[in-house]
Amino acid sequence: MKVKRIYLQLLIIAGVLVTVFFISRMRIHGEYVSLSGFTQGTTYHITYESKNGKNIQASVDSLLADFDMSLSIYKPSSIISRFNRNEPGTKTDSKFRTVFKKSFEVYKNTDGAFDITVGPIVNALGFGNKDTLDVDSKIIDSLLMYVGMEKVQLSADSLVKQNPNVTLDVNALAQGFSVDVVVAFLEGMKIRNYLVEIGGEVRARGHNENNQIWRIGIDRPVEGNFLPGENLQAIIMLDNHSLATSGNYRKYYEKNGIKYVHTINPKTGYPVVSNLLSATVVAGDCMTADAYATALMVFGVERSVQFLNQQNFLDAYLIFSDAKGKFQVYSTPGMKKYITN
Repeated sequence: MKVKRIYLQLLIIAGVLVTVFFISRMRIHGEYVSLSGFTQGTTYHITYESKNGKNIQASVDSLLADFDMSLSIYKPSSIISRFNRNEPGTKTDSKFRTVFKKSFEVYKNTDGAFDITVGPIVNALGFGNKDTLDVDSKIIDSLLMYVGMEKVQLSADSLVKQNPNVTLDVNALAQGFSVDVVVAFLEGMKIRNYLVEIGGEVRARGHNENNQIWRIGIDRPVEGNFLPGENLQAIIMLDNHSLATSGNYRKYYEKNGIKYVHTINPKTGYPVVSNLLSATVVAGDCMTADAYATALMVFGVERSVQFLNQQNFLDAYLIFSDAKGKFQVYSTPGMKKYITN
């Protein structure tokens, strides 16, 4: 009888503990809030868990507007635009300095395959903020004189150019960095479950509202696949990492029967011609992933594989076409743990 009484008491205690546990879980588990909007000529989507369901749309929009005033070449009054115009007295801010230092780091690591001073050629070919020029080899050769990050440097909070015609275009890593900026804001608010996507560049941490690790689709790089998520090549599980994809199957235009893709080789000044269709990079921060995804597209398949095998801070997923025009895939050993199909 005494044993039964003790057993009954234990069951009651266990039941109370389970009830307390679930009540605690209900109190801890918050509401998932989704935001969307426009920035940097593209869209953003953010989903995060909030204990009180707080909507931070206004704060995010203000943060991204401030970001544009530093690094957008499409804003005439931005810091980068004023530097490109050689406006006297222009000073950098912390965001500009962060992007410049990362750009120089990737420039050195890739032997110049990534270069933000390629701006004059980007504009000449119609991918910048100016009208397309009738480009020939003479124009390209003349513009190459102003390309190379050794031609510009930071001095305290100023930018020093060897030639006033040197201009910067940070679009190859700015979207990735904007993801990092928003993530830092969420982390500062003690938000630990979130997904931030800006222009296809992504950072995810924790779990979604179904208590699952966030899943990110890699689009199949076929022409006409203009709707992200409609035709997927693979699905990536992402937790506390960033992902960026670069490809030439969406960003291009045709003129006089010639297709111009947006990835420019800084060494030649011409759009990249390669069987590498897209490069997806996973890294610790989104700015790094974004920059190296661009560099891999410049490298092409063989050099990208060689580069990836010589470093240990990136994982990558490359989609390319073989001699018969069929899709093939190369992924680093570390990338395989992220892929779910």
